[in-house]
Amino acid sequence: MSRGGNAAPQELPPRTQLIATIGAILALALASIDVSVVGAAMPRIADELNGLGLYAWVGVSYAVAAAVVVPIAGKFGDMFGRKPVLLTGLAGFVVASWLCGFAQTMPQLVGFRGLAGLFGGILMANIFTMLADIYTPERRTQMQGVFFGVAGLSMVIGPPIGGLITDAWSWRWVFYVNVPLGLLAILAVVVGVPYVRSSASWRDIDFGGVVTLIAGVVPILIGLTLTGQGHAWTSPEVLALVIGGALMLVVFFLVETRKAANPLVPFPMFRQNQFAVMVVVAFFSAFAMMGVTFYVPLLYQGVLGVSATHSGTLLIPMTLGLMLVGPIAGKAMTAMTHYRYLAVFAMLAIVAGLWMLSTVGTHTGQVVPIVAMVLIGVGIGIAFPMATAVVQSAIPMSQMGVGTSQIQFWRMFAGPVSLAILGSILTGQVGVRGQSGVFGGGGVSPEQLAGALHDVFLTSAIAVCVGLVATFFLKEVPLRDMSMAKKAAGKGHKGKTVTA
Repeated sequence: MSRGGNAAPQELPPRTQLIATIGAILALALASIDVSVVGAAMPRIADELNGLGLYAWVGVSYAVAAAVVVPIAGKFGDMFGRKPVLLTGLAGFVVASWLCGFAQTMPQLVGFRGLAGLFGGILMANIFTMLADIYTPERRTQMQGVFFGVAGLSMVIGPPIGGLITDAWSWRWVFYVNVPLGLLAILAVVVGVPYVRSSASWRDIDFGGVVTLIAGVVPILIGLTLTGQGHAWTSPEVLALVIGGALMLVVFFLVETRKAANPLVPFPMFRQNQFAVMVVVAFFSAFAMMGVTFYVPLLYQGVLGVSATHSGTLLIPMTLGLMLVGPIAGKAMTAMTHYRYLAVFAMLAIVAGLWMLSTVGTHTGQVVPIVAMVLIGVGIGIAFPMATAVVQSAIPMSQMGVGTSQIQFWRMFAGPVSLAILGSILTGQVGVRGQSGVFGGGGVSPEQLAGALHDVFLTSAIAVCVGLVATFFLKEVPLRDMSMAKKAAGKGHKGKTVTA
């Protein structure tokens, strides 16, 4: 079976399609569940490795490496085919997971988690794009919702699994269990995923873009992370990192638009209505999710007096909304002519949920925050798969990896931005007492904390309004009709598809 590099995919045999889907779901589950599983084991890890001072950097190293590699891996998937890039990510993730489990010191673990983040980013850049290789456009839109449902389920089950493994065996097995699952995913991908043989070579890689993108994004992400760890926005460390990174991104833009023959990020894509609107939607929906995930437990514990154990379970309404609504939203989008209204509803639900959280006080009770979490989960459950599905229907097949990975990149970039901005607001309100984590007594009173979190969630709601406004300007493209992509066949990378 062969097709041009820009053509819509042909239907694979059911058995092959099932195996490929299993491989993709296993890869997604590995990448999605890994962070939450490790988070549950981190207190034990920090205690055994004597590394409390580097506690946060275990997560930071993973997140920064994953975010910066996503655009690069997405481009490589377009150039060399999704299958070899995805297999590279899986193999590297398995090795990095074993190394993390073998770590003897906290600095080693930070380094190995950065390596795992690198390969995890490769997976996240190509998993959702791979759906375009194994499903027809109509089924692909529906499967986007299913896959985001899997990601939501991973968020729910990750912490209890991590705690169970840590208590029953050892924290090292939190990493070691990735090895057999990763090997199973590799086998499924080898057997089921079609291989796109491309004429591209290493000489076609935009090395200038790769270097300048890394030099720009990494300092900015680290600088934003520092603001959430007690550094002021005006501190020399933060200013040097953020300004230096911004200047390098200017150089990256010049390289991409004036020098690169095969740019890593085709900037004209941002002038396309569907792509630009969905980038905004992806960014602000992820901005909201990160803020809710990080600050709702604080709301429950510090304002409503809920125990730490119970407060973690109260995030479930949001993650269940993401898990259950995603597949339904995928089917609804293919059935609606004007799915722009669904996008408007999604962002409006997120704004409403954040506003409700901003009204919570010491005497509010738990009903209001739970309803708010459901609204936010429903909104995110629609917005996440819609952003990916619309972009994949609007861009040619030759840029599928670039477009899809850009959506993923802006979601990942939104996390540090959200925590930096919202963390600065919280710190500005409660001062140094709030950083000690002591509520009541000599620390921050529940009333003071409620006032600070009011500003945090209200700021989030106002920010997400930008995404809400953007949805009104979305120009719908058919999510099932890929005739334009078929007509453009052969204008992208030359190559043919060879089924596994």
